[in-house]
Amino acid sequence: MTKYGSFPGTRPRRLRTTPVMRRMIAETRLDPADFILPAFVREGVSEPVPISSMPRVVQHTRDSLKKAAVEALEAGVSGIMLFGVPEDAKKDAVGTPGTDPDGILQVALRDVRAEVGDELLVMSDLCLDETTDHGHCGVLDEQGRVDNDATLERYAEMAQVQADAGAHVVGPSGMMDGQIGVVRDALDQIGREDVAILAYTVKYASAFYGPFREAVGSSLRGDRKTYQQDPANARESLRELALDLEEGADMVMVKPAGPYLDILARVADASDVPVVAYQISGEYSMVEAAAEKGWIDRDRAILESLTGIKRAGAQNILTYWATEVARNLR
Repeated sequence: MTKYGSFPGTRPRRLRTTPVMRRMIAETRLDPADFILPAFVREGVSEPVPISSMPRVVQHTRDSLKKAAVEALEAGVSGIMLFGVPEDAKKDAVGTPGTDPDGILQVALRDVRAEVGDELLVMSDLCLDETTDHGHCGVLDEQGRVDNDATLERYAEMAQVQADAGAHVVGPSGMMDGQIGVVRDALDQIGREDVAILAYTVKYASAFYGPFREAVGSSLRGDRKTYQQDPANARESLRELALDLEEGADMVMVKPAGPYLDILARVADASDVPVVAYQISGEYSMVEAAAEKGWIDRDRAILESLTGIKRAGAQNILTYWATEVARNLR
């Protein structure tokens, strides 16, 4: 052996030498079409309301929401997921604003559809938490527990009014057993077989939802651990997936994204429909807060987090950076 024999013959670093080399061999690529923009619209406000725990994110007025939808469309984003924030005085025990054709979410759906037509997918959150005075995702029984089957009846009504208001896609997010089947039947009964269902298939009872509570003006008392999944568990995610697919889900979601990349990978491996991940409010706010302190490079951290989510198996990603990142990618 020569004196050079101890040097490595295989050098993976040769494929990292220049930006163009790294770009050419990249296994995972982000594209504007990957993204869905979550957006909040608040009833009774004349100006957008900043969300203190989510820098750069606001509760929109109807007009500013339409502008945000057009900006997302122009950036190449695929969809916008709408969350309605009704006036507190209109909230009640059964979430009446959620089924009122003139409720803020239904009004916003009509506004955005009129603005973007079919060029941007208009999606709607199908849940009661924003519209109930107790803040839970369903109807409560006499003991204060979420009544699964009574809640399903409300979800069926919500699906129909959201479809009538113009939703291309409804997103049942309450984690009620049987919700996808009930929503599919409700849509089919009114001849809306064309409306797709994005199932919140895997939704953990996460601490990372904190800023979202402010964003939707949550009235939550207690927690949601009896219906959202336990962060300690993985196998039940595949059970939930099998049920949602059997009931007619067109797409499935894992939420949160970053802390559950292992679950996302399992679901992506097992699913025969598109898999979506939601990079939620707490994930967003941590990056923004650390960047504001000068502790991390904001732009690099955003792209790295999104690349990791896509690499784990997400075909599409809900992220509050959707429009910004899509613009930069273009």
